[in-house]
Amino acid sequence: MIVDSSDFTIDLRRLRLLREVDRRGTVAATAAALHLTPSAVSQQLAGLARDLGAPLLERQGRGVRLTGQARVLLTHADAVAAQLEKARADLAAFEEGVVGEVRIGSLATAITAVVGPALRRLRRERPGLRLLVREREPGEAVAGLDAGDLDVVVSVDHPGGPTRDDARYQRVDLLTDVLDVLLPADHPLAGAGELDLAALAGEEWVAAATDDACAQITSAACAAAGFSPDVRHHTSEYDALAALVAAGAGVALVPRLAHPLRQEGLRVLALTGSPPARSIYAATRAGRGTDAPTAAVLEELRRVAAERPDAAVPRTA
Repeated sequence: MIVDSSDFTIDLRRLRLLREVDRRGTVAATAAALHLTPSAVSQQLAGLARDLGAPLLERQGRGVRLTGQARVLLTHADAVAAQLEKARADLAAFEEGVVGEVRIGSLATAITAVVGPALRRLRRERPGLRLLVREREPGEAVAGLDAGDLDVVVSVDHPGGPTRDDARYQRVDLLTDVLDVLLPADHPLAGAGELDLAALAGEEWVAAATDDACAQITSAACAAAGFSPDVRHHTSEYDALAALVAAGAGVALVPRLAHPLRQEGLRVLALTGSPPARSIYAATRAGRGTDAPTAAVLEELRRVAAERPDAAVPRTA
Protein backbone atom coordinates (compact mmCIF):
# COMPACT_ATOMS: atom_id res chain seq x y z
CA MET A 1 0.00 0.00 0.00
CA ILE A 2 1.26 3.48 -0.88
CA VAL A 3 0.39 6.67 0.99
CA ASP A 4 0.75 9.62 -1.37
CA SER A 5 0.63 13.36 -0.67
CA SER A 6 1.89 16.49 -2.35
CA ASP A 7 5.05 16.41 -0.19
CA PHE A 8 6.16 12.80 -0.22
CA THR A 9 5.17 9.24 -0.94
CA ILE A 10 5.46 6.33 1.49
CA ASP A 11 5.28 2.71 0.46
CA LEU A 12 4.11 0.90 3.58
CA ARG A 13 6.01 -2.22 2.57
CA ARG A 14 9.22 -0.20 2.90
CA LEU A 15 8.20 0.79 6.43
CA ARG A 16 8.01 -2.89 7.25
CA LEU A 17 11.58 -3.31 6.01
CA LEU A 18 12.70 -0.40 8.15
CA ARG A 19 11.09 -1.90 11.24
CA GLU A 20 12.73 -5.27 10.56
CA VAL A 21 16.14 -3.63 10.24
CA ASP A 22 15.54 -1.98 13.62
CA ARG A 23 14.65 -5.34 15.15
CA ARG A 24 17.45 -7.40 13.57
CA GLY A 25 20.31 -4.90 13.44
CA THR A 26 21.65 -5.75 9.96
CA VAL A 27 20.44 -5.61 6.39
CA ALA A 28 21.55 -9.21 5.86
CA ALA A 29 19.48 -10.52 8.79
CA THR A 30 16.49 -8.55 7.59
CA ALA A 31 16.86 -9.93 4.07
CA ALA A 32 17.07 -13.49 5.36
CA ALA A 33 13.99 -13.06 7.56
CA LEU A 34 11.91 -11.68 4.69
CA HIS A 35 13.31 -13.98 2.00
CA LEU A 36 14.88 -11.12 0.05
CA THR A 37 18.37 -10.34 -1.08
CA PRO A 38 20.43 -7.81 0.92
CA SER A 39 20.68 -5.73 -2.26
CA ALA A 40 16.88 -5.57 -2.58
CA VAL A 41 16.50 -4.48 1.05
CA SER A 42 19.15 -1.77 0.64
CA GLN A 43 17.55 -0.47 -2.55
CA GLN A 44 14.09 -0.33 -0.98
CA LEU A 45 15.31 1.56 2.07
CA ALA A 46 17.36 3.95 -0.09
CA GLY A 47 14.23 4.64 -2.13
CA LEU A 48 12.25 5.35 1.05
CA ALA A 49 14.95 7.79 2.22
CA ARG A 50 14.83 9.58 -1.14
CA ASP A 51 11.02 9.80 -1.04
CA LEU A 52 11.15 11.34 2.43
CA GLY A 53 14.22 13.46 1.90
CA ALA A 54 15.72 12.25 5.18
CA PRO A 55 18.47 9.78 6.19
CA LEU A 56 17.09 6.63 7.78
CA LEU A 57 20.12 4.42 8.53
CA GLU A 58 23.61 4.99 9.85
CA ARG A 59 26.51 2.60 10.34
CA GLN A 60 27.12 1.06 13.74
CA GLY A 61 30.03 -1.37 13.77
CA ARG A 62 29.16 -4.29 11.48
CA GLY A 63 25.49 -3.39 11.49
CA VAL A 64 23.25 -0.38 11.12
CA ARG A 65 20.99 1.62 13.37
CA LEU A 66 18.06 3.90 12.73
CA THR A 67 18.50 7.64 12.65
CA GLY A 68 16.38 9.96 14.75
CA GLN A 69 14.27 10.74 11.66
CA ALA A 70 13.65 7.03 11.12
CA ARG A 71 12.42 6.59 14.70
CA VAL A 72 10.02 9.52 14.27
CA LEU A 73 8.78 7.86 11.09
CA LEU A 74 8.21 4.51 12.83
CA THR A 75 6.18 6.24 15.55
CA HIS A 76 3.80 7.45 12.86
CA ALA A 77 3.99 4.06 11.15
CA ASP A 78 2.59 2.48 14.32
CA ALA A 79 -0.41 4.79 14.13
CA VAL A 80 -0.86 4.02 10.43
CA ALA A 81 -0.67 0.28 11.07
CA ALA A 82 -3.24 0.54 13.85
CA GLN A 83 -5.58 2.50 11.58
CA LEU A 84 -5.14 -0.03 8.79
CA GLU A 85 -6.01 -2.85 11.18
CA LYS A 86 -9.14 -0.92 12.18
CA ALA A 87 -9.96 -0.48 8.50
CA ARG A 88 -9.50 -4.23 7.97
CA ALA A 89 -11.83 -4.97 10.90
CA ASP A 90 -14.41 -2.44 9.67
CA LEU A 91 -14.37 -3.97 6.19
CA ALA A 92 -14.94 -7.41 7.68
CA ALA A 93 -17.77 -6.01 9.80
CA PHE A 94 -19.27 -4.35 6.73
CA GLU A 95 -19.24 -7.69 4.91
CA GLU A 96 -21.23 -9.11 7.83
CA GLY A 97 -23.71 -6.20 7.82
CA VAL A 98 -22.53 -5.05 11.25
CA VAL A 99 -21.38 -1.57 10.20
CA GLY A 100 -22.30 0.72 7.34
CA GLU A 101 -24.93 3.29 6.42
CA VAL A 102 -28.34 2.63 4.86
CA ARG A 103 -30.66 5.44 3.75
CA ILE A 104 -34.34 4.50 3.91
CA GLY A 105 -37.21 6.37 2.27
CA SER A 106 -40.67 5.39 3.46
CA LEU A 107 -44.27 6.55 3.49
CA ALA A 108 -45.28 7.79 6.94
CA THR A 109 -47.67 4.98 7.89
CA ALA A 110 -45.04 2.36 7.07
CA ILE A 111 -42.50 4.18 9.26
CA THR A 112 -44.89 3.61 12.15
CA ALA A 113 -45.75 0.03 11.22
CA VAL A 114 -42.44 -1.51 10.15
CA VAL A 115 -39.54 0.92 9.72
CA GLY A 116 -39.56 2.19 13.30
CA PRO A 117 -39.74 -1.28 14.91
CA ALA A 118 -37.08 -2.59 12.52
CA LEU A 119 -34.80 0.35 13.34
CA ARG A 120 -35.23 -0.34 17.07
CA ARG A 121 -34.11 -3.95 16.64
CA LEU A 122 -31.21 -3.09 14.37
CA ARG A 123 -29.93 -0.43 16.77
CA ARG A 124 -29.87 -3.10 19.48
CA GLU A 125 -28.46 -5.97 17.40
CA ARG A 126 -26.18 -4.01 15.05
CA PRO A 127 -25.20 -0.79 16.84
CA GLY A 128 -22.52 -0.03 14.25
CA LEU A 129 -25.11 0.11 11.47
CA ARG A 130 -26.20 3.70 10.79
CA LEU A 131 -29.76 4.07 9.49
CA LEU A 132 -31.11 7.33 8.07
CA VAL A 133 -34.89 7.48 7.60
CA ARG A 134 -36.68 9.99 5.37
CA GLU A 135 -40.41 10.24 4.84
CA ARG A 136 -41.08 9.98 1.11
CA GLU A 137 -44.23 9.57 -0.95
CA PRO A 138 -44.15 6.58 -3.34
CA GLY A 139 -43.21 8.49 -6.49
CA GLU A 140 -40.39 10.48 -4.93
CA ALA A 141 -39.16 7.43 -3.01
CA VAL A 142 -38.63 5.43 -6.20
CA ALA A 143 -37.04 8.46 -7.87
CA GLY A 144 -34.64 8.75 -4.91
CA LEU A 145 -33.79 5.07 -5.23
CA ASP A 146 -33.07 5.46 -8.94
CA ALA A 147 -30.89 8.52 -8.30
CA GLY A 148 -28.86 6.73 -5.62
CA ASP A 149 -30.06 9.11 -2.89
CA LEU A 150 -31.81 6.23 -1.10
CA ASP A 151 -30.69 2.64 -0.56
CA VAL A 152 -34.02 1.12 0.47
CA VAL A 153 -37.59 2.33 -0.02
CA VAL A 154 -40.75 1.21 1.72
CA SER A 155 -43.48 2.08 -0.71
CA VAL A 156 -46.89 1.09 -2.04
CA ASP A 157 -48.04 -0.19 -5.41
CA HIS A 158 -49.55 2.66 -7.39
CA PRO A 159 -50.26 3.54 -11.02
CA GLY A 160 -47.05 4.66 -12.69
CA GLY A 161 -44.89 2.85 -10.14
CA PRO A 162 -42.57 -0.09 -10.90
CA THR A 163 -44.24 -3.39 -11.64
CA ARG A 164 -43.53 -6.53 -9.64
CA ASP A 165 -41.39 -8.00 -12.41
CA ASP A 166 -39.33 -4.83 -12.99
CA ALA A 167 -35.76 -6.13 -13.33
CA ARG A 168 -34.32 -2.84 -12.03
CA TYR A 169 -35.39 -3.61 -8.45
CA GLN A 170 -35.23 -6.29 -5.79
CA ARG A 171 -38.57 -6.35 -3.97
CA VAL A 172 -39.77 -7.76 -0.64
CA ASP A 173 -43.54 -7.75 -0.04
CA LEU A 174 -44.33 -6.60 3.50
CA LEU A 175 -47.96 -5.77 4.30
CA THR A 176 -51.46 -5.87 2.87
CA ASP A 177 -53.04 -2.67 4.18
CA VAL A 178 -56.83 -2.93 3.85
CA LEU A 179 -58.91 0.23 3.39
CA ASP A 180 -62.07 0.78 5.46
CA VAL A 181 -64.90 3.29 5.14
CA LEU A 182 -64.77 6.33 7.39
CA LEU A 183 -68.13 7.94 8.18
CA PRO A 184 -69.37 10.68 10.52
CA ALA A 185 -70.77 9.06 13.67
CA ASP A 186 -74.23 10.46 12.88
CA HIS A 187 -74.30 9.18 9.29
CA PRO A 188 -77.43 7.14 8.46
CA LEU A 189 -75.23 4.11 7.60
CA ALA A 190 -72.97 4.41 10.66
CA GLY A 191 -74.85 1.68 12.51
CA ALA A 192 -74.17 -1.01 9.92
CA GLY A 193 -71.83 -3.88 10.73
CA GLU A 194 -70.14 -3.67 7.35
CA LEU A 195 -70.90 -1.81 4.18
CA ASP A 196 -71.18 -2.35 0.45
CA LEU A 197 -69.15 0.41 -1.19
CA ALA A 198 -71.90 0.97 -3.77
CA ALA A 199 -74.12 2.29 -0.96
CA LEU A 200 -71.93 5.42 -0.89
CA ALA A 201 -72.34 6.27 -4.57
CA GLY A 202 -74.39 9.40 -3.85
CA GLU A 203 -72.12 10.75 -1.09
CA GLU A 204 -69.64 13.60 -1.14
CA TRP A 205 -66.09 12.38 -0.55
CA VAL A 206 -62.84 13.44 1.10
CA ALA A 207 -59.63 12.13 -0.45
CA ALA A 208 -56.00 12.94 -1.09
CA ALA A 209 -54.79 14.62 -4.28
CA THR A 210 -55.51 12.68 -7.46
CA ASP A 211 -51.86 11.62 -7.87
CA ASP A 212 -51.72 10.12 -4.36
CA ALA A 213 -51.57 6.31 -4.26
CA CYS A 214 -54.39 6.00 -1.72
CA ALA A 215 -56.61 8.37 -3.71
CA GLN A 216 -55.99 6.29 -6.82
CA ILE A 217 -56.95 3.12 -4.94
CA THR A 218 -60.13 4.86 -3.75
CA SER A 219 -61.05 5.89 -7.30
CA ALA A 220 -60.37 2.38 -8.63
CA ALA A 221 -62.44 0.75 -5.85
CA CYS A 222 -65.36 3.10 -6.47
CA ALA A 223 -65.15 2.48 -10.21
CA ALA A 224 -65.30 -1.26 -9.56
CA ALA A 225 -68.41 -0.62 -7.43
CA GLY A 226 -70.02 1.19 -10.35
CA PHE A 227 -69.57 4.88 -9.61
CA SER A 228 -67.08 7.75 -9.64
CA PRO A 229 -66.64 9.40 -6.21
CA ASP A 230 -67.68 13.04 -5.91
CA VAL A 231 -64.53 14.29 -4.19
CA ARG A 232 -65.07 17.75 -2.69
CA HIS A 233 -62.12 18.02 -0.31
CA HIS A 234 -58.46 17.00 -0.65
CA THR A 235 -55.88 16.32 2.06
CA SER A 236 -53.03 13.80 2.33
CA GLU A 237 -52.81 13.87 6.13
CA TYR A 238 -55.08 11.26 7.67
CA ASP A 239 -55.97 13.12 10.86
CA ALA A 240 -56.91 16.13 8.73
CA LEU A 241 -59.03 13.86 6.54
CA ALA A 242 -60.69 12.44 9.66
CA ALA A 243 -61.45 15.95 10.91
CA LEU A 244 -63.25 16.75 7.66
CA VAL A 245 -65.24 13.50 7.80
CA ALA A 246 -66.17 14.11 11.46
CA ALA A 247 -67.36 17.58 10.45
CA GLY A 248 -69.75 16.03 7.94
CA ALA A 249 -67.82 17.19 4.88
CA GLY A 250 -67.93 13.75 3.27
CA VAL A 251 -66.98 10.10 3.59
CA ALA A 252 -63.61 8.52 2.88
CA LEU A 253 -61.61 5.34 2.57
CA VAL A 254 -58.77 5.10 5.07
CA PRO A 255 -56.02 2.45 5.31
CA ARG A 256 -55.88 0.54 8.57
CA LEU A 257 -52.26 1.57 9.12
CA ALA A 258 -53.52 5.15 9.55
CA HIS A 259 -55.29 4.19 12.80
CA PRO A 260 -55.73 5.25 15.50
CA LEU A 261 -57.13 8.57 14.30
CA ARG A 262 -57.26 11.37 16.85
CA GLN A 263 -60.66 12.72 15.87
CA GLU A 264 -63.84 11.81 17.74
CA GLY A 265 -67.24 11.53 16.12
CA LEU A 266 -66.20 8.91 13.56
CA ARG A 267 -67.36 5.45 12.58
CA VAL A 268 -65.08 2.97 10.84
CA LEU A 269 -66.76 0.19 8.84
CA ALA A 270 -65.26 -2.73 6.96
CA LEU A 271 -66.30 -3.23 3.36
CA THR A 272 -68.06 -6.34 2.15
CA GLY A 273 -66.53 -8.69 -0.39
CA SER A 274 -62.87 -8.18 -1.29
CA PRO A 275 -62.03 -4.77 0.15
CA PRO A 276 -59.49 -2.52 -1.56
CA ALA A 277 -55.99 -2.70 -0.09
CA ARG A 278 -52.54 -1.20 -0.46
CA SER A 279 -49.64 -3.56 -1.14
CA ILE A 280 -46.72 -2.24 0.88
CA TYR A 281 -43.27 -3.45 -0.06
CA ALA A 282 -39.59 -2.76 0.48
CA ALA A 283 -37.27 -2.45 -2.49
CA THR A 284 -33.69 -1.73 -3.40
CA ARG A 285 -31.87 -1.45 -6.70
CA ALA A 286 -31.18 -4.78 -8.40
CA GLY A 287 -27.81 -6.07 -7.16
CA ARG A 288 -27.81 -3.83 -4.09
CA GLY A 289 -29.33 -6.65 -2.04
CA THR A 290 -25.92 -8.37 -2.01
CA ASP A 291 -24.61 -5.45 0.02
CA ALA A 292 -24.60 -6.83 3.58
CA PRO A 293 -25.95 -3.73 5.43
CA THR A 294 -28.76 -3.33 2.88
CA ALA A 295 -29.56 -7.04 3.08
CA ALA A 296 -29.71 -6.79 6.89
CA VAL A 297 -32.22 -3.92 6.67
CA LEU A 298 -34.41 -5.74 4.13
CA GLU A 299 -34.41 -8.88 6.25
CA GLU A 300 -35.35 -6.98 9.43
CA LEU A 301 -38.19 -5.19 7.62
CA ARG A 302 -39.43 -8.58 6.40
CA ARG A 303 -39.22 -10.07 9.89
CA VAL A 304 -41.12 -7.20 11.50
CA ALA A 305 -43.83 -7.32 8.83
CA ALA A 306 -44.16 -11.12 9.09
CA GLU A 307 -45.04 -10.81 12.79
CA ARG A 308 -48.03 -8.57 12.04
CA PRO A 309 -51.56 -9.88 11.34
CA ASP A 310 -51.63 -7.84 8.12
CA ALA A 311 -48.43 -9.41 6.77
CA ALA A 312 -48.43 -9.85 3.00
CA VAL A 313 -49.35 -13.35 1.84
CA PRO A 314 -46.22 -14.92 0.29
CA ARG A 315 -46.47 -15.09 -3.47
CA THR A 316 -46.25 -18.53 -5.01
CA ALA A 317 -44.60 -19.30 -8.32
